[in-house]
Amino acid sequence: MTNDLRALRRIKEGDIKEFETVFRLYYSPLCLYATGITGRRDVAEEIVQELFYVLWKERETLAIYRSLRSYLYAGVRNRSLQYCEHREVVERHRERFLASPPDNSRTSPDPHDLLENNELESIIDSALRHLPERRLRIFRMHRLEGKKYAEIAAALSLSVKTVEAEMTKALQSLRKEIENYTRIS
Repeated sequence: MTNDLRALRRIKEGDIKEFETVFRLYYSPLCLYATGITGRRDVAEEIVQELFYVLWKERETLAIYRSLRSYLYAGVRNRSLQYCEHREVVERHRERFLASPPDNSRTSPDPHDLLENNELESIIDSALRHLPERRLRIFRMHRLEGKKYAEIAAALSLSVKTVEAEMTKALQSLRKEIENYTRIS
């Protein structure tokens, strides 16, 4: 564990050789672990590569309290489980779509619906761009990466209450923009 903490300290300082050493040490075992959860080697490799990308990109701000090994395995487990949940939802929708009788009255999407969807996506993107940096980062970690508030708090050296407050404010901002959009249209 001492070597683990030393390696982490050196990585935080920007030591690329130490990062490469850690990558070579953990890459294959993490891929095997992720493959065991997802059932797909290609997905497992993508998950592990993304985790190492985040480790390097956010190395200076990461707050890892246990060991680097624990952080890596927990990250791979969480991302793999998120992938499985997403795959399950997609499969459920696919089955529902295939089971429903075809609607011959509409062979192509309604242009009005497409326009509204594009406008709404634009409104949401704009609202997210206007969030303060820390709030946006917390929002993305929670909603896009699926991290729990405690994980975000640990990663950003914040209290869980601060993370909760920032998420509440982010969601309020999004709701306000969406409500403004629905009143106009």
